[in-house]
Amino acid sequence: MRVTPTELPEVLIVEPRVFGDARGFFYESWNRRAFQEDTGLELDFVQDNHSRSAKNVLRGLHYQIEHAQGKLIRCTSGEVFDVAVDLRRSSPMFGKWAGVTLSAHNKRMMWILPGFAHGFLVLTEFAEVLYKTTDYYTPEHERAVVWNDPDLGIEWPLAGDPVLSAKDAAAASFRDAEVYP
Repeated sequence: MRVTPTELPEVLIVEPRVFGDARGFFYESWNRRAFQEDTGLELDFVQDNHSRSAKNVLRGLHYQIEHAQGKLIRCTSGEVFDVAVDLRRSSPMFGKWAGVTLSAHNKRMMWILPGFAHGFLVLTEFAEVLYKTTDYYTPEHERAVVWNDPDLGIEWPLAGDPVLSAKDAAAASFRDAEVYP
């Protein structure tokens, strides 16, 4: 696999080795040993999540203030613009973001470590996103930062208004959000 840091050096783009021929393709979407060798990270994933969303659906920016989750994200159908925002007050990258296009075609994955908010925008008619997490979902600790916060300045590739859940539409501003130490 090839591992490339994003603008946020701890957020990684992971590109698996894909073996393709006239029949289709094969790749290992997760290999603990290879991931550890190529990233230096030893991870213990405890939950897999799968979502399907229509075009212009924007999910995020989500995080858990306790039981923070690291996430390895991939898009298995369609295409999304995936975003990570550093919410660690002690980090020199606090309040900075990185965005990467993930698609069924490019087979890229994005590693987002605990302490970051995560969101994505669907760019195609629909998209399916699968992600592994390092801790369990705990709804009482779930938080969200509003997707279009001017202090973050995320450059979403969006024409018009996104489709949001009521929870995401009412998310906190970055300035008012609970963040990590």
